[in-house]
Amino acid sequence: MTQAESKDKQIRVAVIGSGPAGFYACEHLFKKDEHDFSIDMYDRLPTPHGLVRSGVAPDHQKIKSVTRVYDKIASNEKFRFFGLVEYGKHITMEDLKKHYHVIVFATGAQTDRKMNIPGEDLEGSHTATEFVAWYNGHPDYRDYNFDLTQERVAIVGVGNVAVDVARILCRTEDELMQTDIADYALEALKKSRVKEVFLLGRRGPVQAAFTNPEVRELGNLDDAHAITRIEEVELDEFTRELLEKKEDRSAVKKIEILNSYSEDIEFEKSRKLHIRFLVSPVEILGDKEGHVKAVKLVKNELYKTQDGSLRPRATKEFEELPAGLVFRSIGYHGVPLPDVPFHDTWGVIHNEKGRVLDSETREHVQGIYSTGWIKRGPTGVIGTNKLDSAETVRCIAEDIVSGNILSPATPHPDRVLELIRERQPDYFTYEDWLRLNELEISRGEKQGRPRVKYTSIEEMLDAVKNSDETSNDS
Repeated sequence: MTQAESKDKQIRVAVIGSGPAGFYACEHLFKKDEHDFSIDMYDRLPTPHGLVRSGVAPDHQKIKSVTRVYDKIASNEKFRFFGLVEYGKHITMEDLKKHYHVIVFATGAQTDRKMNIPGEDLEGSHTATEFVAWYNGHPDYRDYNFDLTQERVAIVGVGNVAVDVARILCRTEDELMQTDIADYALEALKKSRVKEVFLLGRRGPVQAAFTNPEVRELGNLDDAHAITRIEEVELDEFTRELLEKKEDRSAVKKIEILNSYSEDIEFEKSRKLHIRFLVSPVEILGDKEGHVKAVKLVKNELYKTQDGSLRPRATKEFEELPAGLVFRSIGYHGVPLPDVPFHDTWGVIHNEKGRVLDSETREHVQGIYSTGWIKRGPTGVIGTNKLDSAETVRCIAEDIVSGNILSPATPHPDRVLELIRERQPDYFTYEDWLRLNELEISRGEKQGRPRVKYTSIEEMLDAVKNSDETSNDS
């Protein structure tokens, strides 16, 4: 297909997943003026924006402002949103191939990696994802329970998500009232008895995945002291040598911040946030009732590998850290999708630069693509998805010209609309979302908060329906 031919023919695209990667894919496609794209985006939830809504910490409102960009992309007349329509349930691969020339999967990485240690499944041991989704009002997690009567909490991992969990546990009621945290989570955290939180990193401070702004913020909590241990923040000879070679100013600044938390202070605040390094959990210990009571840690040391990188290895020194609640935050893992080639070990869709590959032949599966975490794995920040999606869209554009896309039997937009109305009459449009968004913001204004979320699908549907009826009456 030549560029002239493709310009005269509308290219129908289905994007599965409405997080940042999905929206950036739409943006790049619409910028390809040489082609006429019409895009339908699907999400199993009524609400779009993925982890920006359900993963970004409620006290980081500035990061969430990126949704304005997505709203602008969605305003394109050739964009449609089908919320509450689940791939594999309401619409299948067979359906998509009948209606679209191009199918892009942008479903993210939806589960946490396991630690694979004894006691990991004890009561009181959770994934960070569950807690984050719970306090962010994700409909799938609103009924979860976390025992916040415990005074000591251990968080395994020192990435930004782990830091988010620690920070939310240490926030005061007044601080949380300035966020869009779910109402039920706000009430539960008001009654929290948590006094000490431990962030546990298996490597040294320089290798910690959190960013400098994140770790600096921990020192500015209203009622919690950030604390480090001098011996764990002190640099070993290999790390010092590495820093001198790279002249890494960011790493040097990180060490300065962490060192400031090891200074003697007068404890005036009611909570303590301990940031630990060079320790790994080897077992979660339980009481007679099967509830978490402590974490057994092994102390690590860094060593230099043949390629020059620094790795942790266990020593023979152990300690028991009393804790009644444990969260693991050691990375995410993608979930297999029906009829889509998947790499179980890596937790991603089999692909090359976004082109989905057959697991056996390693040949491109015509017309099928991936982007975001389900493509590359759980790395990078929100903006990383923009570059990632650009790569995928370049492949799509090349394949359109070479004719290596699907030839759907019924590509007209009305045909798939009829199918969705039949299979899921309660689907959410983007206009429905914008109305729900206004309602949430309005509810928040009454409490002096950014928004108050609807946290169940039934509430969302009813809110929009009632809003429509009110508008019609007026």
